[in-house]
Amino acid sequence: MMVGIAGTPGTGKSSVGDVLAARGRQVVRVADTVGPFVLSVEGGVREVDEEAWAAAFERIDGYVEGGLAHLLGIDRLVLLRCRPDVLRTRLEARGYPAAKVAENVEAEALDVILCEALDRQAPDRLLEIETTSRTPGETADLVEAFAAGRVAPSHGTFDFSAYLVGPP
Repeated sequence: MMVGIAGTPGTGKSSVGDVLAARGRQVVRVADTVGPFVLSVEGGVREVDEEAWAAAFERIDGYVEGGLAHLLGIDRLVLLRCRPDVLRTRLEARGYPAAKVAENVEAEALDVILCEALDRQAPDRLLEIETTSRTPGETADLVEAFAAGRVAPSHGTFDFSAYLVGPP
């Protein structure tokens, strides 16, 4: 079974992937597979031919971690979510440029990756996990339980739209 772990940058994908790998699970990092499909690099951000990458991606029995995982023909998808104010802090701590921070925070508040995922993934194979106050280990536990069918699919339960308006 191929399980995708996707989400906006800063939601915890890499950290959860690290935990799963430490547990002996096969984890393929999207970032390690896109090289031949990079069209350009601007400001340290790679523009990838997503369709060509997804078409060439070879199925695995394990986890595919990364921002584009939701574009693959996967069996189950876990979408990691984070409160936009916390996401902003995480991205700023990484040294992201202000414009990139704003773009990603807005994308999280607008459910951009959820909408993209639902265009390609059956809702009964999708689980959103809010990672704001969960450890990577706790999140990895939920990811594995969902992959094994012990946690039911669920999405659309997080509403971060208030972060678009700002304080009154």
